[in-house]
Amino acid sequence: MNYSTLRGASYVLIHTPDMIEHNGTTQTTEKITTPDSPYLASLYDHLRSYDDVVNYAPNQTFIGNLSYEALKELPQPWVSETYTGKREGKFGEIMPELEFYGLLQLVDVFELVHLEAQFAEKVRVALNEHPLFKADAAKIKEGKDMTWLQQELDENYGEGLYYERQLVGCVSPAHQIDVNLNAHVMLENLVVKASGVLALRQLIAKQGIDPKEIDYVIECSEEACGDMNQRGGGNFAKSIAELCGCEHATGSDIRSFCAGPTHALITAASLVAAGTHKNVVLVAGGATAKLGMNGKSHVGKGLPILEDVLGGFAALISENDGIHPILRHDLTGKHEVGSGSSPQAVTTALIGSILEKAQLTIKDVDVYSVEMQNPDITKPAGAGDVPLANLKMIGAIGVLRKDIEKKDLKAFVDEKALVGWAPTQGHIPSGIPYLGFAPEDLVTGNKKRAMIVGKGSLFLGRMTNLFDGVSILIEKNSGKVTEENQQDLEALVKREVAQALRSFAANLSVE
Repeated sequence: MNYSTLRGASYVLIHTPDMIEHNGTTQTTEKITTPDSPYLASLYDHLRSYDDVVNYAPNQTFIGNLSYEALKELPQPWVSETYTGKREGKFGEIMPELEFYGLLQLVDVFELVHLEAQFAEKVRVALNEHPLFKADAAKIKEGKDMTWLQQELDENYGEGLYYERQLVGCVSPAHQIDVNLNAHVMLENLVVKASGVLALRQLIAKQGIDPKEIDYVIECSEEACGDMNQRGGGNFAKSIAELCGCEHATGSDIRSFCAGPTHALITAASLVAAGTHKNVVLVAGGATAKLGMNGKSHVGKGLPILEDVLGGFAALISENDGIHPILRHDLTGKHEVGSGSSPQAVTTALIGSILEKAQLTIKDVDVYSVEMQNPDITKPAGAGDVPLANLKMIGAIGVLRKDIEKKDLKAFVDEKALVGWAPTQGHIPSGIPYLGFAPEDLVTGNKKRAMIVGKGSLFLGRMTNLFDGVSILIEKNSGKVTEENQQDLEALVKREVAQALRSFAANLSVE
């Protein structure tokens, strides 16, 4: 059987402290329901600086500077620990808010993003120093005066852009009536696109690939773009590919809440293995709505607001080169309509089914990447340590399968458990963060197998009460490339045809 391979992945974070107040749903809802709340009044007292975000250990793991094994050894909560990080990482970067506002304008092709004149100049200077956007810096427009911006907010229902609590720009609505094209939605969509472009450009740079060789792009975030006639019609994928030099690519968007990226991974693996495309990229931008989502819980516990970054990622799936890890599209798990929604039923459907098909025990898989949410964020919010909880359930399934003894459950969890290092952007932590480490672990490292598991909450759309999830096994490459497999198949077919012809000839001679 032909298999595709995982060549590599990129990860980016964008520090957006001002967007927490103005775009995170927890805060915007609070402004409507309790505008004089103590939480809103003290919000800015609990925001981290850009340096704080860079010098935060889980963020350094996210961009590849700190291994997940090393992160596991650091005392928790990590927010209380002193750590020295870097902006640039092996997988990507942590971008400051000022530069990201420049990206919003660069990806805007309908002239909806406007920056204040002096601020626009600062953005232009900053982007001119960025290796991935130096050639685009001159495209930053001259900018508007403050009176024009304020009028756009007051009279045209524009969405403000703020920096250090000051108005520095706005996003105009793309339509005066269509709520799907109002300024708020357009800002959300442009954020997805801009962070997706950053992630894909990082992937292209880190992997040294020619963007013209990318055939297909799958965008798999949690947002959806469209107008009143097709609210989620898309297409983020092709719009991102356009700004990354992928001239020969087409693409589409895949959505399934948090499980979307793993659905996309399985789709990409199958497309390449089938020979439909040679190089498929997954990409996903960040979601402004989830900025500060658990902020009230963090502040209530005396912590800074930790959901202060947008996340983005991209990954390249290509033909088998005999080196990189293979994606076992024939060994996938799925949460079926009739699977049931209990934790045991979900784990059995997503993990147990693969082990059964592959005739493996739970100990034969070296890494389980399920929901890699940062426990610094989830514990204060009452959700506990999500990756650890998942490993405990996997271990319990192993006991039921008689893969391990009950007395060995704690040892199994201690050995296999990954600590979460991803921001709570929904689709970002769900299985995908490990893809960056997988090539090294499964090529030069001591691991043989990893399982990527994506879970989703379909009931959020109020269309069904069903849960969702899919999973796929990734393995160390045996060194046997696709072409050799094809030659073996062709030789087998020739032998069988020759044998059939000889039998046919022999029957004729007898008659």
